[in-house]
Amino acid sequence: MKKLPFRLMKKGIGAKHGAPINVAFVDIQDILENGLTETEALDAIASYMNAPTAINLFNMDAITTTSDGVLVESAITTMAAADKGRVHKEFGTLRMKQIEIDDELISLEPHLKQIKALGLESRPLFRGPDPKDKLIPVHNVVMTGAAINNNSATEIMNAITMEEMLLPYLGQKQIMEDGEILFGVTGEVISVGIGMTVAEKYGRVFPTRQFKAGETAHGSGEYAKTLKANIPCVVAPKEVLAKYTVAALEAGMIPGREIGCSPAVLSLAHALGKEIDFERIQPAAWAELNSVGITESQLLTPSPKMSVEEAIQSAEKIIPGVKNPQRVKSTDVIEKITISV
Repeated sequence: MKKLPFRLMKKGIGAKHGAPINVAFVDIQDILENGLTETEALDAIASYMNAPTAINLFNMDAITTTSDGVLVESAITTMAAADKGRVHKEFGTLRMKQIEIDDELISLEPHLKQIKALGLESRPLFRGPDPKDKLIPVHNVVMTGAAINNNSATEIMNAITMEEMLLPYLGQKQIMEDGEILFGVTGEVISVGIGMTVAEKYGRVFPTRQFKAGETAHGSGEYAKTLKANIPCVVAPKEVLAKYTVAALEAGMIPGREIGCSPAVLSLAHALGKEIDFERIQPAAWAELNSVGITESQLLTPSPKMSVEEAIQSAEKIIPGVKNPQRVKSTDVIEKITISV
């Protein structure tokens, strides 16, 4: 009998109403080492849970990017949704596209210059699925029964209760690494920030290069701050977000030019005294940023020019966002389960 370990965030865990469905986090290395296929692993977890469940498979040796173009080690490579003991064969699974990294790609997606700068050229890159591989609904979503796994496995929903939760990638990475996480309510700042994307092929939300650094995918003015403001989220502690964002800034990425102009990125860039491409930040993006108190005049005030260490240590003060955060050890709220397959 083969064994399959995985981490489980049970329905109800987290802020407000908590996770609207169960979430299983699986290391693909554990699948391979136990001689299983991905399909066998997904089916086994679905059968074991027998309830609405999102299932995310991780390659911890890969790389990915956050929505604002910051490079991160590890990646989700397959997403699934299960209910009533099964994964829907047509609508329940999507595999992320492995992206060939070459000079042409980097010229089209300049935020990927981080790969060489950070010495990660040997790692495979994954973000979202390829629509040519499978007909994909809007926002890269899979669904089985009541379980909805959305935006390439960074948002979950319950089709019956209509409750949802945001799971930005760095929070999931913390879970996979048994680190600390923040439970909270998304709030206005993050609601604005998640719209400040970069143009990527096979992106987590958009399959084509739709919105460049300095633009907003929301384009909804003051309304942007309300879009996800009241939804619970699971995110990484702010010093973790700062560590990766600062690494991108130190690698020469300029907000508004190579990486996105989210409140977190802009605030850290100002704290470090790094260049911000104000001219490329579009009026529609400024309208949304201004609605949550991030203004050009504020960013043009003299910078404290913190060191990297100071910025990371001061991340709680520098980075805005997350309402009513509760910091917890992921090992205290995420179960580790091993099932027989």
